[in-house]
Amino acid sequence: MSHDHPSPRSLSAPGRPFPLGAHVVDGGVSFAVHAPEATAIDVCVIDDDGTETRHRLPERTYGIWHGIVAGAAAGTRYGLRADGPWQPESGRRFDPGKLLLDPYARRITGGLGDADALLPYDDEPFGRRSHRDSRGHVPLAVVTAPAERRGRPRLETDWDATVVYELHVGSFTAAHPDVPEDLRGTYAGLAHPAVVAHLRDLGVTAVELLPVHACLTEPGVHARGMRNHWGYSTASYFAPEPRYSSVPGGEVEEFRAMVDALHDAGLEVILDVVYNHTCEGGVDGPSLSWRGLDAPGYYLLDERGRDVDLTGCGNTLDAASPAVVRMVCDSLRYWATDMGVDGFRFDLASTLGRPGGWRFDPRAPLLSAIAADPVLCRTKLIAEPWDATGPGYQVGGFGGVWSEWNDRYRDTVRRFFAGQGGVRELASRLAGSEDIYGAGGRRPWASINFVTAHDGFTARDLVSYERKHNEANGESNRDGSDGNHSVNHGVEGATDDPAVLAARDRHVRALLSVLALSTGTPMFLAGDEFGHTQHGNNNAYCVPADTPAADAHAVRWAYRDTDLATTIARALRCRRTAPVLRQQEFFAGRRTPTGEPDLVWFDAAGNEIVGDAWHDDTARTLQAWVDGSDVRIPGSHGRSFESALLVVHAGGPTGIVLPHHDALTSASDYVPVYDSAARDGRPLDPAGQEPGSVVEVAGPIVLVYVTAAR
Repeated sequence: MSHDHPSPRSLSAPGRPFPLGAHVVDGGVSFAVHAPEATAIDVCVIDDDGTETRHRLPERTYGIWHGIVAGAAAGTRYGLRADGPWQPESGRRFDPGKLLLDPYARRITGGLGDADALLPYDDEPFGRRSHRDSRGHVPLAVVTAPAERRGRPRLETDWDATVVYELHVGSFTAAHPDVPEDLRGTYAGLAHPAVVAHLRDLGVTAVELLPVHACLTEPGVHARGMRNHWGYSTASYFAPEPRYSSVPGGEVEEFRAMVDALHDAGLEVILDVVYNHTCEGGVDGPSLSWRGLDAPGYYLLDERGRDVDLTGCGNTLDAASPAVVRMVCDSLRYWATDMGVDGFRFDLASTLGRPGGWRFDPRAPLLSAIAADPVLCRTKLIAEPWDATGPGYQVGGFGGVWSEWNDRYRDTVRRFFAGQGGVRELASRLAGSEDIYGAGGRRPWASINFVTAHDGFTARDLVSYERKHNEANGESNRDGSDGNHSVNHGVEGATDDPAVLAARDRHVRALLSVLALSTGTPMFLAGDEFGHTQHGNNNAYCVPADTPAADAHAVRWAYRDTDLATTIARALRCRRTAPVLRQQEFFAGRRTPTGEPDLVWFDAAGNEIVGDAWHDDTARTLQAWVDGSDVRIPGSHGRSFESALLVVHAGGPTGIVLPHHDALTSASDYVPVYDSAARDGRPLDPAGQEPGSVVEVAGPIVLVYVTAAR
């Protein structure tokens, strides 16, 4: 590999400052780089033999350096070098010895080498500048061909019909026996007919992909001999993660083909995006891209030039900076238009609404820019409404176009089925969390209901472990949450005790069933529907660096519980075919055309719950009767549907009385349509039961009845 450093070649064609990044034009490639305080920017073309040719960008407009490299084409590998002041106390960390990734690179190749070569300083972050060349130790950007304009519109599935399924592209198919080995753990593997068929049969409508933006493992994790598994360590906001491509260098085309295949099956694609921090860590970390170009413009810094860490990851992108607002919106539009994505889940989204790191403002510049964008406002926008600080907890605080992960739903449902809470808050969660989302014209779909997610226990582990077991992460089990509201039913971890296994099975079935049938937008964690385990690890974000994909928390399809999957599919089919269970206006106790309230709550004895009864924390049964004559979903105006009774029980064996009350004036039988404890969710006895009948249950259970005229 040649390390000669010839003088940069001046470019005769200045090009234009927009669009940012590298774009093929007549006669070459146009480069535009945001670096307003740099004194020079070189585009460094790296040949196949490692020879570097530097091209100095000739013009600076609006703080953007730009020019055209004649003869360059799609496939050209390149990096950037930025010269300028070394003033670390003000955040200016220019070091021409560092080969930097273009923040707008559409594709990257290669990985990290010697960690010391990546540091822009010699001894300590505020000491002398290091001039050590990082070439050969950093990934390179690759110029991509212009994308053909997509002719397919996004699906835009109505929120009332949306069921989200969160998955990791690598783990989901890495051990799938029906996917060819060369496609396992890839974008193409996710698009395989056997995988798509499972998603359709289950009844989900959208896959939410853990980060697929190109990722580089954080220095601290790398130093432990581990690699970042989840992908929350972004190296490029425009490039797909290369390791998920079945063909080296084919990730852009393969990702687009995956989206098309999922769309053909009626499945939306939602990306988990990490616009709150980058892979560069704090000021003691490497200079890989943004830090070497404009640290004060990209990062939130204090008055001493140190990173303000709202994320727990060492740095925080400055959501009030025009450079960040532009980069984030450009990235989102690229994925929505060129790549065909239907929506986005924003990791630690509260940081996007905290200009300067201060209080949260739902009208902050970046949040407003996203909501007002004519392309982005038509996508699904999902916020994780917290960050790593107390002031960042903002559940219910986002604007009208946003939905939010509802951790209060998660914790309430977990506590109820663990015997740790009554029915008062449970009722609010099952009915769409109006107490959280009822203001400002928001709808129940704003609540993304979940009981498990990538961050935490799987459903199987939630009922098998009372405490986390994260020793494999190399952090002495200090990482991961300690507040899990989990139980083990008498044995910690794996067991062959049939009584324990039966108790766990009923518990999981009840948890996932109530999720499927609650008002709001349900989100399932991939593999929960057939018993996936992480062996008690509730923070499975990393694995040893040399771990094959099939051993990196892969979903074990060969051992799946097909009965459980069939049961959850029936629960989702029940939700889909019973509009009363997915209404998109909050219940108000209003009188319906039948003269009955839209929603009435009952206890185990069939009595309406009123007054002090709501404060009985020993209650383990909740029944919800929903009137079908005034259903509030799109296209339902004036239509009447079957009414439904949802029964949720978290206790032991008992008899539950089906409601017979003055509030329900229509004399109807209750026809059973769902039983979470049944092998396939299908009630054993389909005969209707009169109001006042006693239903004997053996433990945690979720039942659904519809009413039929007598």
